[in-house]
Amino acid sequence: MILYLASGSPRRAELLQQIAVPFTVLPPPSIDETPRAAEVPVSYVRRMAREKALVGRECMPVPGAVLGADTAVVMEGRILGKPADDAEALAILTQLSGQSHQVVSAVCVCLEDRHAVRHTVTTVQFRALESARLEAYVATGEGRDKAGSYGIQGLGGALVESLSGSYSAVVGLPLEQTVALLEWADIPYWQID
Repeated sequence: MILYLASGSPRRAELLQQIAVPFTVLPPPSIDETPRAAEVPVSYVRRMAREKALVGRECMPVPGAVLGADTAVVMEGRILGKPADDAEALAILTQLSGQSHQVVSAVCVCLEDRHAVRHTVTTVQFRALESARLEAYVATGEGRDKAGSYGIQGLGGALVESLSGSYSAVVGLPLEQTVALLEWADIPYWQID
């Protein structure tokens, strides 16, 4: 069965490649990513992953399965999205400095007539960082397209003191949940001969 990735994220593609899953990338789905009134972060992220997979299903050139995913950085119950500009990125990172936050990541696999969603919550503790260090990180541009304004897999890894949970989920695709869904959909990943 063909697996389609409904995401423009190179990080998600790299994580699927890491576990040797053959897949084809679909154009990133265009959906309204506005949280609903009183929607809690876990529900929001699960809904986004599902909607991305369902929209991706409409774009498949031939039948297969579609994987959609979403990740949100959450602090004190509030979703911290992608920064609009460098000033907002600095404000977000200043808020995260010396504090812990959660990264909620969900994945959905959608088949022709059914779908399944899994999620995980990882706690990330940031180091206490001086303004000059945060400004230097923002100037790299690495966090401009990322939830919470940082990328743990790159230079942003130096901002993190510790994490409890799934590293791959913080990068953008929770591999444990992804593998469980691949097995559910009977989609192969690395194989032992």
